[in-house]
Amino acid sequence: MMTGQVPTREIYWNISGIVWMYVLAVVAIAIFVYGFYRRYRLWKVGQPEVRWDNVGIRLRLVLKYAVGQARVIRKAYPGVMHVLIFAGMTILFIGTLLVMLQADVLDPLFSVRFLKSTFYLFYSVSLDVFGVFAIGGLLLAAYRRLVLKPQHLPSKRDDAIIITLLLLILISGYTIEGLRIAVTRPAWALWSPFGYFLSLGFGALGLTPETMKTWHAINWWSHMLLGMAFIAYIPFSKLAHLMTAPANIFFQQLGPKGALSKMELEEIENFGASQINHFSWKDLMDLDACTECGRCSDACPATNTDKPLSPMDLIQNLKHYMEVAAPVVAQTAEGEAPEGIPAMVGETIADDVLWSCTTCRACMEACPVYVEHIPKIIEMRRHLVLEESRFPNEVITTFKNLETNGNPWGISPEDREKWTEGLEVPRMRDVREAEYLFWVGCAGAYDARSQKVAQAMVRILNAAGVSYAILGAEETCTGDSARRLGNEYLFQILAEQNVETINQYRFQKILTICPHCMNTLQHEYPQFGGNYQVVHHTQLLQELIKEGKITLQHPIRKTVTYHDSCYLGRYNGIYDAPREVLLSIPEISLKEMPRSRENGFCCGAGGGRMWMEEAQPKVNHQRVEEAAQLQPDVVSTACPFCATMINDGINETNRTEEMENRDIALLVAEAMGV
Repeated sequence: MMTGQVPTREIYWNISGIVWMYVLAVVAIAIFVYGFYRRYRLWKVGQPEVRWDNVGIRLRLVLKYAVGQARVIRKAYPGVMHVLIFAGMTILFIGTLLVMLQADVLDPLFSVRFLKSTFYLFYSVSLDVFGVFAIGGLLLAAYRRLVLKPQHLPSKRDDAIIITLLLLILISGYTIEGLRIAVTRPAWALWSPFGYFLSLGFGALGLTPETMKTWHAINWWSHMLLGMAFIAYIPFSKLAHLMTAPANIFFQQLGPKGALSKMELEEIENFGASQINHFSWKDLMDLDACTECGRCSDACPATNTDKPLSPMDLIQNLKHYMEVAAPVVAQTAEGEAPEGIPAMVGETIADDVLWSCTTCRACMEACPVYVEHIPKIIEMRRHLVLEESRFPNEVITTFKNLETNGNPWGISPEDREKWTEGLEVPRMRDVREAEYLFWVGCAGAYDARSQKVAQAMVRILNAAGVSYAILGAEETCTGDSARRLGNEYLFQILAEQNVETINQYRFQKILTICPHCMNTLQHEYPQFGGNYQVVHHTQLLQELIKEGKITLQHPIRKTVTYHDSCYLGRYNGIYDAPREVLLSIPEISLKEMPRSRENGFCCGAGGGRMWMEEAQPKVNHQRVEEAAQLQPDVVSTACPFCATMINDGINETNRTEEMENRDIALLVAEAMGV
């Protein structure tokens, strides 16, 4: 009501029996707390993991990605929809807290009333406007699920309950406001524009003040019951992500994106994850943080080419398994497999699902709440390989080649330097020291296509007067494919051998033409005492061009599109260097594919898939089809695996006369005339 001419309103106007509101609130909050405690007990069966470091950084990430919705808004329709709901409900929640603060704390204890005057007017109009935002967002959500029905977005009864419940809460809130304004007729009613509009409607119905007061009381208590039901329902629905999503963002992995965890092979009792308690507590929190938005599956190359893997389904299936298995595991002796429930790996999560993953990280890049899909897949692969010896037949050959010859092709280690014939290439064993250790990699040493890239880089380095040397016959595979295929034992053998070799020599940086080698050397070899600064060849080319150490004189009159390597881009954040190098070449026309940079589409070779057969439709075919829409002369790459897959895709889709694949180094060498 009015106090003189000062804008305000009486809290709990026309309402009696307020004590029952507090009783309902206590019950709802108790159910809310119990609901999350149930989830916490499930997470507790997971292994310990430290995620409490760098609290300041973590809090900033929560502000950016939970409060600021930075990843949510990347997609226009669902982004706008979610922001409207989130912003609307957040402001309304804050408004409710302010009412409680005045009515239950400041007024009774200190006779302080701040919901008045100008502050009250802005408070009133803000709640009115943001309430409409929330309704608009909910209507967009209903339309999306009932009419648009996106492919990877499941519609469940839970979604209908949530949307209906929130709409009823919001609509009843406006009804309460409209009825109050219609009876009290405050002079500042227009500061509640939507409530004022409804009050005119109630007035037009010819209702008496007493009737409107009765309706107001009924609506108020209905609104209160709905609100308390909503609070109690949160932990038992997908709305649990209101709590778990910010927590998950806070506890996200802050280390290098491309680093997998090291298994202490001599200390652990189980290799990989075959039971739910083999995951960490953070892995299990991930399962509850998933909002089922489908963005991970939308981005996944396996899902997009009809493979068994859907990242969202993987997480949801693990969640449902956790709900069944975690209570059993908690009562089972440590190390024993729980009885009476399906196996996690092989039954709940089929082998084919795990082997379909290219570890491209598109799922993790797309996830707005930072669910970590790939580490879980790798842990289950480790179980299959190290404990079950259960893996695709092609992988047997790959492992054998790595064990006996130090490269996945199985070519003799004695041939590792053959690519240097006719070139002046210094060896580390001869010079002992150089500015750059040129890590050629298995592809550069053995694959005919990649050999040309390594040779082009040697010519460029020699022309630019760069101090470098190769390991040559002393080099062996970094073990990237072995680790991502789950063979941690083999990876560690290769890593320890390489670190011992590399540490004999003095250099400032490692140079490599392979993003997979780059990622492993820079982010995973520190686990074995190998701490190196690693640069990709496109980064060095960019630097040499900027410094004027190489000159690109010869024009290349071609239309080029660049394919982002997942391990160069999403894993290591290198997007600009390759493009700047291409744009430095005279008369090249660079066109971007629809899916590029952090949204780039995988070639299909990562995660050891390079060495495995793939059923139709193929990932690389889809990527080549996308490139072909631009009608380029060249699809340029900066990764040996990508080059192989793109080249095979061009050949297999009969486009060899339309376009070709060329590494950026080959284009630079041509423009230099070397």
